[in-house]
Amino acid sequence: MKLLRLIAFLFIFLGIFPSANFVSANDNDPNNYKVLSENNKKLSITNVKAFLIEGDALIKNGDFDKAKESFDKARTLAKQLAGFYSDLNSSFSGLDARIPEEVSEKGRKSLQIWAESNARLAAVYQRKKQPEVAVPLLVEIIRLMSPSSSEGKEAYENLIQLGFVETPYRGF
Repeated sequence: MKLLRLIAFLFIFLGIFPSANFVSANDNDPNNYKVLSENNKKLSITNVKAFLIEGDALIKNGDFDKAKESFDKARTLAKQLAGFYSDLNSSFSGLDARIPEEVSEKGRKSLQIWAESNARLAAVYQRKKQPEVAVPLLVEIIRLMSPSSSEGKEAYENLIQLGFVETPYRGF
């Protein structure tokens, strides 16, 4: 019986399992365990930016259809992110001020890049002589960013150029 206790004691103190494969809370890089950290491109603003860069490269090569697809993916992902951050913000409002503050900032960034995606997508539609598809995107930019923002002003100018509206915005 003493031998079994001695063996158990040795296993406990000397260890029979290598600790290298265990997840440690004291690891130097906590982002290693965050599946959707900023460095990951699955569900992040980084991925939206990657779609925009890809679309820009396709525009330079003259492939407007594939660029449209890339900008559309960017827009869809940015829209999803904005919705998720908005939902989290309202869910935690009044419970823990830190969480709404964080997700509010991320939400603003996702709205900004959503508007940027819309602008690029609208430009593709304008170039393809499809202004009827560009107009809703431009109106959405104004709704997202406000008419007085630089993005909103530019979107309204595009609406004037397309002939959708005629009255200039005096806030310029």
